Amino acid sequence: MRPDRLVAFTDGVVAILITILVLELRPPAGDRLGDIVHEKGRLLAYVLSFVFVAIYWVNHHHLMQVVHTIDGRALWANIHLLFWLSLTPVATDWLGESGVKGGPVAAYAIVLLGCAIAYTLLTLALLSLHDADSPLVQAIGRDRKGRLSLAAYVVALGLSFVVPVASVALFVAVALLWFVPDPRVARALGNVV
Repeated sequence: MRPDRLVAFTDGVVAILITILVLELRPPAGDRLGDIVHEKGRLLAYVLSFVFVAIYWVNHHHLMQVVHTIDGRALWANIHLLFWLSLTPVATDWLGESGVKGGPVAAYAIVLLGCAIAYTLLTLALLSLHDADSPLVQAIGRDRKGRLSLAAYVVALGLSFVVPVASVALFVAVALLWFVPDPRVARALGNVV
């Protein structure tokens, strides 16, 4: 199967998720610009989540540039990724509402870990459909950033009940790691994607 419908469906779901994220924001209670400070927890949680959803969308887009075929396993792996991404608004709202506390930070870590595992499973499903010399295999390589992200999320989950602020720092570190799109796909294609 060609990946066109998978890409279109993913784009639509991500657009809806971003819309849901912003709909969870509420205006400050007062009428002064400074009143926004009272909503900083929600606003910062929103920014972090928006960045994570954007990172997944950008990397999914780059990944699909070198995918030539998909199968049912890849479709389900992509749905699995969308499931975890769809939990982002709930985890974001709890984190923004409650602040940097053990439970909300742990839930956020679980969602991020679920997304990372799902993305890894998607890449493995796609790799199984492509030859060893394909641009996809060249682009994925050893996937050090992916493995480092998974490890960081596991550590963040463990720290969430002890030092929740350290977990949030790890979330930010992973976001910074992925903020610049991975150049492996561009190199594998031999041009800038």
